Amino acid sequence: MLTLGTYQTLSVARETDHGYILKEDKGAEVLLPGNLASRELQKGENARVFIYKDGEERITATMQDPKITLNRIALLTVKDITRHGAFLDWGLDKDLFLPHSEQTIKLREGNSCLVYLYLDEETDRLVASMKIDRFLDNTTLSVEEMEKVDLWILDKTDLGYNVAINGKHRGLIYHNEFFDEVSHGDKTTGYIKQIRADHKIDVTLRPIGYDKVQSRADLILHRLKKSGGCLDLHDKSDPGEIRERLKMSKKTFKKAIGLLYREDIIDIREDGIYLTEENSD
Repeated sequence: MLTLGTYQTLSVARETDHGYILKEDKGAEVLLPGNLASRELQKGENARVFIYKDGEERITATMQDPKITLNRIALLTVKDITRHGAFLDWGLDKDLFLPHSEQTIKLREGNSCLVYLYLDEETDRLVASMKIDRFLDNTTLSVEEMEKVDLWILDKTDLGYNVAINGKHRGLIYHNEFFDEVSHGDKTTGYIKQIRADHKIDVTLRPIGYDKVQSRADLILHRLKKSGGCLDLHDKSDPGEIRERLKMSKKTFKKAIGLLYREDIIDIREDGIYLTEENSD
């Protein structure tokens, strides 16, 4: 079955004056125009192509790589505005249509907009929508707590920012989780912090367990400053001594001093750890 908006691997059935006729396992055929083939193909070989409709609404294959695929999210640029809607650059020869009814703000040429690509069942066309939230569903979840996920930043709320998780689910990152400025349309990675009973999802930008390491790093920093800038403990110290003096495991201690070292707060030497010169005052 040829599914619009997806990549498919098809076999070359024959070559024509217009390009290559590709066939899928169940017999359906599609044209790969010669100007959309990135290399010469031979009969019988497989080609990975993207399936879409050309300017005459014919199902077509291309070896170009689009910036967005079916049921995914991407930040695209507006190329043209017409009375019917906007047309977006998605990396193919035919621009992607964004109807006025699927826009959330007034757009101009050159604007960037975050959209979801879906297949309109009434017209059998690939269409973009800025109303991303209506495509997100938390009824059945495909993520687990502590899992690393892809995030798109959506709208700002009183609590934080709503996000799209893996392009499938909606989640929330609280304001106190942010240490840099973010805005609508930013893409980043995060971690599932909590899944509530009603399937609402709390997301964090830091690996789970980071807060514990940060608090231990703060404790070590306090001890360093209190002891004049040095502490005779290091990554080869006895675990029992570390636990007795700092009330933490050696594993946590090593993670904490590693964090302080990466932030250029301490030096790690054979006889202990020392505050760097700029942090010793």
